[in-house]
Amino acid sequence: MPIALLALALGGFGIGLTEFVIAGLLPEVATDFAVDEATAGWLISGYALSVAVGAIGLTAAVTRFNRKHVLTALMVLFIAGNLVSALAGTYEVMLLGRILAALTHGAFFGIGAVVAAGLVAPEKKAGAIAMMFAGLTTANVLGVPLGTLLGQQLGWRSTFWAITVIGVIALVGMATLVPSQPVSADEPGLRHELGAFRSGQVWLSLLVTVLGFGGMFGAFTYIAYTLTQVSGFASATVPWLLVLFGLGLFAGNWAGGRAADRSVPVTLTVVLGALALVMGVFAATASSPVMAVVSLVLMGTFGFATVPGLQMRIMTYAGSAPTLASGANIAAFNVGNAAGAWLGGVTITAGLGYTSTLWDGAALTVGALVVLVAAEQLARRTRGRGAGLHRGTGEQGATAQAPCTVASSAA
Repeated sequence: MPIALLALALGGFGIGLTEFVIAGLLPEVATDFAVDEATAGWLISGYALSVAVGAIGLTAAVTRFNRKHVLTALMVLFIAGNLVSALAGTYEVMLLGRILAALTHGAFFGIGAVVAAGLVAPEKKAGAIAMMFAGLTTANVLGVPLGTLLGQQLGWRSTFWAITVIGVIALVGMATLVPSQPVSADEPGLRHELGAFRSGQVWLSLLVTVLGFGGMFGAFTYIAYTLTQVSGFASATVPWLLVLFGLGLFAGNWAGGRAADRSVPVTLTVVLGALALVMGVFAATASSPVMAVVSLVLMGTFGFATVPGLQMRIMTYAGSAPTLASGANIAAFNVGNAAGAWLGGVTITAGLGYTSTLWDGAALTVGALVVLVAAEQLARRTRGRGAGLHRGTGEQGATAQAPCTVASSAA
């Protein structure tokens, strides 16, 4: 694999660390700025909403620019945002820094995947993309627990200083190692990419992503409070518990990808159902330290097992214009993150306790499952009508059924 992929992976590591490490440091940040839990939660939900804006807006705005130049510019913005967070004297300035850093997230992964694929031979493209995203996975498994530990020992600002340094190293790596990748004149333009959103299934896929991932992330946003205030763990153990959660994410992402290669609808149905059940059990048994640990690992496993299938579903229904639709799905993940974090803050503020976020998550996930089942039934009826209309009509019928064949093979 080209060494340039390491620079992209390091950028992904830094971005993943920025997104998730704040959950483990939220109590310390809230205390420092003298804000309540719900207000502190906006450091997560505000980040998520900004990712959604960047994933669609920035990606659409830079589709015709040299991709290497875009990635380096995004990394400069990422560094600036984390520097602002590290230096923030008020909660409002901290939130601004989070927003600046978040704007790079969606566009970086969307464009970075294209760049990674362009660095290798056609038969190695999937491996190259996987290597770039390995930075994000590693951030969850190792970066978040170590970043949380660093922040607890030396102050939460030290974590953001460390992320800033990681961003600088990644920037230097991309500037020196990634080759120039100008966009060719014959590549599909923005208008072609926007055509994917005429599909109702694309919009249903986005809704499943918002509800399904929002359920898991809403529970995760306040997990430090749940583990310390309900399960009885000391704050010093939270980083190590997040290691277990990260291992669950890693295993779920791997297993979910393999399962989705066989059947996207079956995988998503089973995983969303299991995720809702796990969060319900977690809420009911959170006072037991043993059950809390088991549930935490399973929540991470089933939560991230949805990701490959959700991404594959929208790309399938987007047809020949998957780039912006794929970016929109990254936006949907983060809209879900924001919605879940907001809902958790509402129920905590209402006095329903720190397990209420888990019940919120279970309810949102059940909603995702209902939408998915309805979408799959609609897709089957549509395919059935298409087959009936074109059965026996020769070439025209074969052409009309082609999208169904593609969808079935992808599933």
